[in-house]
Amino acid sequence: MKKKQPNNQRITALYARLSRDDEKEGISGSIQNQKAILEKYASDNRLPNPKFFFDDGYSGVSFTRPAFMEIMELAEQGLVANLVVKDHSRLGRNRLVVGQLLEEDFVRLNVRYIAIMDNIDTANGVSDIVPMQDLFNEWHAKNTSDKVRRVMQSRGNAGIPLTTNTPFGYKKDPEDKNKWIVDEPAAEVVQRIFRMSVSGLGPTQIAKKLRSEGVLTPSEYLHSIGVNCPVKPPVCPHNWCSSTVAAILDRQEYTGDTVNFRSFRQSFKLKKRLDKPQEEWKIFPDTHPGIIDRETFALVQNLRQHRRRPDRTGIVSMFSGLLYCADCGEKLYYSSTNNYKREGAFFFCSSFRKNSSVCSAHYIRERTVEQLVLEGLQRLLWYIQVYERRFAQEQMERFGLQEKKELTARGRKLDKAKQRVVEIDQLIQKSYEDMNKGLLSEERFATLSVSLETEQKQLKAAIPEMEASLDTTTNKAADLQRFIERARQVTRLTELTPEIVHEFIEKIVVSKPDKVDGKRHQRVDIHYNTIGLWCAPPPQEMEKLFQEHLAGQRKKTA
Repeated sequence: MKKKQPNNQRITALYARLSRDDEKEGISGSIQNQKAILEKYASDNRLPNPKFFFDDGYSGVSFTRPAFMEIMELAEQGLVANLVVKDHSRLGRNRLVVGQLLEEDFVRLNVRYIAIMDNIDTANGVSDIVPMQDLFNEWHAKNTSDKVRRVMQSRGNAGIPLTTNTPFGYKKDPEDKNKWIVDEPAAEVVQRIFRMSVSGLGPTQIAKKLRSEGVLTPSEYLHSIGVNCPVKPPVCPHNWCSSTVAAILDRQEYTGDTVNFRSFRQSFKLKKRLDKPQEEWKIFPDTHPGIIDRETFALVQNLRQHRRRPDRTGIVSMFSGLLYCADCGEKLYYSSTNNYKREGAFFFCSSFRKNSSVCSAHYIRERTVEQLVLEGLQRLLWYIQVYERRFAQEQMERFGLQEKKELTARGRKLDKAKQRVVEIDQLIQKSYEDMNKGLLSEERFATLSVSLETEQKQLKAAIPEMEASLDTTTNKAADLQRFIERARQVTRLTELTPEIVHEFIEKIVVSKPDKVDGKRHQRVDIHYNTIGLWCAPPPQEMEKLFQEHLAGQRKKTA
């Protein structure tokens, strides 16, 4: 049981609050004005031990305000005799919380509450009008929130960045606060994080590396250059965490785009923001200098979808997340635990590991995969660099055939959906007639009609998406040109790097091995980004092409 403090030791808490919204409205006066009014009232009414508390820039909807929470902690210790505010709205604008404070908490804690301008004094009882005042105060907060939201929507739709703080790597242009410019030292860290991601490292590994090298975290960096930052520096210096790295890797703003309306609040009373689906974002391209090129950003997003976890030895293979089983379609797990030697590392089917009766192991060594991918890429890059026009023509012809097949399949699916919608109308009509003839009970008709109407509703909702998908055509030519341009840049490929693998390889499909004449044979299909599965010309044709290429080179040098 708490010891009751003598009245002469208890304080009179003089509380002032000013929110940013109130400041814009100009309705509540400054903190200094409130302080003068409160101190005069305490002096005139001889309230004991006055002590001033204030929260500057805090909304009245939330009660997690530092000064107010300090007052309540002192009240719980029995150290607060009186709580005085200038007007009732300074206490707060959430009618449910204010009502509980007045009717329960202040009574339990023996705290006298006084709102000077509204003539409220709990020593004289609480008037029935006070709950109405609380309601109007809450309405004011809601209306202010609605006004702010409309302003933010207008700004967001105009392409003005809605983030209060720029992403790490940018700073606001001194000449125009709505424009971002590159902050070079921070941008170098961002670029390095993306390079490490492309090299095959995950957010946890990147954070560990940055931490070990003593790289300043975003909050530490901002504090070091004298910029106000809402996030306090970590207790442990350079304490990068995986969530910070992941957030940097996910930000499309680094490509030079403004991305608005990423999140929303369910209510003006709730400060927590929820993520919006990506299709509801508003994206404005090329509004500021990019730190990361679009190809690298797209590559990182693709890698993030195929998260690569180290095995128990801490090793991550450059092929992790790329190998798939040809039979069950599941990924192949990576293991280097055979005597903990890298040369013994291998991949095997994840379905087989979970249940050996579902699939076979599809075992293949990492060094075998590396050799096959290196040889395949060497052939592909040579072919592109020597016969670029021929390669482009072959791929565009293949894209045309694939697109025609896809359009045909989508058209059939759409026709089938429309036909089913008509059939459902006919089924419901027939069921209704059967019920009238006594061939179908009313209960059965109700169940059947609800089921059919639900199916019809789902089909009607899906048909517009099918039609839009049918109308959409992919610009294969632009993607192919980018692929060829990147292939031109790799002039001499003698060994694989994680960057090369993830830039060119989409997936590797591994079939189960077969024994032929006592020898192990295994089919491995390499699917490349943009072009998919590419089959090199037969050896005889490749030899012929190579000889033609050499003859052409000799003519040029003659």
